[in-house]
Amino acid sequence: MTDSTQFLLKDRVTSYLQKLQDAISTSLETLDGGATFREDVWDRPGGGGGRSKILCDGKIFEKAGVNYSEVYGSSPEYLTREQPTAKEFFATGVSLVLHPHSPKIPTIHANFRYFELSDGKAWFGGGIDLTPFYLDESDVILFHTKLKATCDLHNLNYFPKFKQWADDYFLIKHRGERRGVGGIFFDQLGADSNYLEPEFSFLQNIGNTFLPAYTPIVEKHRSDSYTEDEKRWQLLRRGRYVEFNLVYDKGTVFGLETGGRIESILMSLPTLARWEYDNHPIPGSPEEVLLNVLVTPRDWTL
Repeated sequence: MTDSTQFLLKDRVTSYLQKLQDAISTSLETLDGGATFREDVWDRPGGGGGRSKILCDGKIFEKAGVNYSEVYGSSPEYLTREQPTAKEFFATGVSLVLHPHSPKIPTIHANFRYFELSDGKAWFGGGIDLTPFYLDESDVILFHTKLKATCDLHNLNYFPKFKQWADDYFLIKHRGERRGVGGIFFDQLGADSNYLEPEFSFLQNIGNTFLPAYTPIVEKHRSDSYTEDEKRWQLLRRGRYVEFNLVYDKGTVFGLETGGRIESILMSLPTLARWEYDNHPIPGSPEEVLLNVLVTPRDWTL
């Protein structure tokens, strides 16, 4: 892309992402009905900054984070190894993670981002994935069907490709299981193109799909009762979530490598989690049913 085209796209992307952060956080406050988001505006040494919105101890959400960042400057060492001609970078995105109190309501993560390098290369990335603690197949079907419908508006190959990418990406390799039931994941979308309007349109539509894909699941289960044992299982699964985010997640690594704000980078971690030695679900239990799906992913849209 030319410098002028890149500038115009950058400006439009940042505007959209800031509006998306506000729209999602406003809707989540209404959905929760018991707490409001705390907003922190921060600066990054070296260039840029962001706006973090965090909700804690609500009626539904134990912790919810909806973060916007816009950072730039000298490329970190790992990036210059991959792109030796790119001495500087610009990255902007919205990242969010919601941890409900109830083990009957899934945790969810989403990320929508734009990246460009000083050598002219630019691309979009992101995705949405769902992490239930108890498997309700109708919830997972709804979630994947919403994502597929949005993907299909742009390219019929997107959903199968990005769904497989999510299943591969969210694998906790040392456990041999996924952290959840997946969704979609994509990266470097448009990196080989000089015209990124189709990819930007796709990013916007996926961003706008987040609430319709998740809100009905919350509404369905918000009044479900649960036991102490079910809560304990949720905390054990949250431990797996922590393991993935600290060991494998590229966003966490990027934030740490580029000197981002630690509180914002680690907002994805739950308030409470649990680890037990050599834990195994009872054969045939709902917990084992979930674990089997995490070991062997399914196509939920057939």
